[in-house]
Amino acid sequence: MPMNLIFDAHQDLAYNILSFGKDYSRSVHQTRQIEINNPKPGLSYQSLLGWPEYNQGKVALVFATLFAAPLRSEKELYPNIQVYSTPEEANRVYWDQLRLYHQLVEQKPQVYRMISTKRDLSQHLREWEKLPPDPKPEDYLPLGIIPSMEGAEGIVDLKELPIWWENGLRSIGLAWAGNQFCGGTREPGPLTELGRALIREMAQTGFILDLSHMDEPAALDCIESYPGQIIASHSNVASLVKGYFTNRLLSDQVVKELIQRGGVIGVVPLNAFLNWDWRADGGKDFVSLRLVAEQIDHICQIAGNCDHVGIGSDFDGGFGREHVPAEIDNIADLQKLTPFLQELGYNDSQINQIFAGNFLRVLESVLPE
Repeated sequence: MPMNLIFDAHQDLAYNILSFGKDYSRSVHQTRQIEINNPKPGLSYQSLLGWPEYNQGKVALVFATLFAAPLRSEKELYPNIQVYSTPEEANRVYWDQLRLYHQLVEQKPQVYRMISTKRDLSQHLREWEKLPPDPKPEDYLPLGIIPSMEGAEGIVDLKELPIWWENGLRSIGLAWAGNQFCGGTREPGPLTELGRALIREMAQTGFILDLSHMDEPAALDCIESYPGQIIASHSNVASLVKGYFTNRLLSDQVVKELIQRGGVIGVVPLNAFLNWDWRADGGKDFVSLRLVAEQIDHICQIAGNCDHVGIGSDFDGGFGREHVPAEIDNIADLQKLTPFLQELGYNDSQINQIFAGNFLRVLESVLPE
């Protein structure tokens, strides 16, 4: 099976490292064994991520998030400082997470690499293109990380945006839940005046705008008014998901308008985003990666080409091995999407676009030299 480079558009690495002590330089097996022997409060799933598996699956790049949940949304009571009650608390948490990414790059350069410029990206891709199909540990390459803010609560002053940019942040999503900028997941609402001011300033600096988690009226408003690059880093198409009823996923209208703006949508291999009734319909063993391929194909059919879709796994983002399709044990298994896409008529060049090329195009367009 051919191995295409993968650019994963959404992973909550800093959140997991700081909340649960994850060490993604370990293998998935090592992490699982450690967590079975030493269970952590609030962590009830098997990890999907590890440095060896990134290399084995040729996952070269990720949008690595700054993420904290509003305290009101926390359902489990466990020690977790990655939450906030005020914008000032969110600001502190997000800066701690961004500093963590810089520390990881300094302390473990063999595992992590910050991608901040076109030159960084070009050099990184040249190295990864030479990675052998079945790499040995001595062949492993660092994971390229591009910081992305999930929920803009951490921005307490719009004048701070250039400072975030200077420190490596390249993408911002306005909402996770609803906030002062717009409505979000399960908390609907339009783009507010403060939200409009935020996206104006984001455009001045050059950020990518991420629509994931935004309520639909706010997302449509952003598509119409934001002059810069727009993505939905981890958002499936709602019309294909059996039993789905919330505002988290994308309507076909949003998909069409985002495509018209040149945007890219990252499909999520999460069972609930493929079949909301997956547990009642037999569980993990009855959910196939074919449903992920069908999500990708649906977006391509709307677009008339394969230039507007990618992968945004969200792996370890509050779910793990137990909650993803039957074919997936860890992130290396994203490569198993290939035969399903081939069955639907996609050639290797098109699959390369889907796996990495489309998000690379967006990223390259905003990176400084």
